[in-house]
Amino acid sequence: MPNHSNRQPRAQGDTDFGGRRISHVVGFDDAPFDRSYRGDVLVVGAVFAGTRLDGVISTRVRRDGANAAQRLIDRLTGSKYFDQLQAVLLQGIAFAGFNVVDLQRLHQATGLPVLVVARHLPDFQAIREALLQRVPGGARKWRLVEAAGPMEPMAGLYVQRCGITPENTARLLAGLQQNGHLPEPLRVAHIIAGGVTTGESRHRA
Repeated sequence: MPNHSNRQPRAQGDTDFGGRRISHVVGFDDAPFDRSYRGDVLVVGAVFAGTRLDGVISTRVRRDGANAAQRLIDRLTGSKYFDQLQAVLLQGIAFAGFNVVDLQRLHQATGLPVLVVARHLPDFQAIREALLQRVPGGARKWRLVEAAGPMEPMAGLYVQRCGITPENTARLLAGLQQNGHLPEPLRVAHIIAGGVTTGESRHRA
C-alpha cells in the first residue's frame, strides 16, 4: 500500500483552486447486476489526467448495504493515484442498488471535492418511498440523500456537490465533457464496469 504518512492533510471545506483548471479526477460507476443478486457489486474508478485515461482502480460494495463511502475511502487513500487527485465524481449518489454514499464523510476523509452527477433529475419522492418502505436502514440512507443537498442544473447535467464552489464545478465539468455532456471519467468507468462484468459493455453511459 502506498505510504502517505508524509503527505500534508488536504484542506476541508470549499476547495479554492485559485482559477487553476481541475485536471486530475477519478470517476466511479458500479457494474450491472441481476435484480435477484445479493452480495458485493463491482465499482470501477477511471482516473483521468485532463482528458487522458491515467489508470483504473476498483472496489466492491454490498448490494443495498451501507459501506460505499468507506470502501471508496479505503480504495482512494490506498491508491498510488491519490496524491495527484483533485476531485471525485460519482455516477449517482448510490451504488449497488441503495448503498448510499455519505458525501460529507467521503469529502472529509479524503479532503477532495465530491460531485454526484446525473443525466436526468432523479425522482426523489420515489427514492424516499423505496428507502423508507423496502430498504433496511432506509431512514438513515434518506438522511444522507437529503444532506447531499438539492441537485443543481449545470453544464447540461444535474449535480450535487460537496467541498467545491459552483464556479469550480462548472469549470471542472466543462473541461471533462469530451463525448457529450457526461464527464469522460464517468463515461469510461461505466464502459469498463459493464464490459468486465458481462463480457461486453451494452448500455450507453
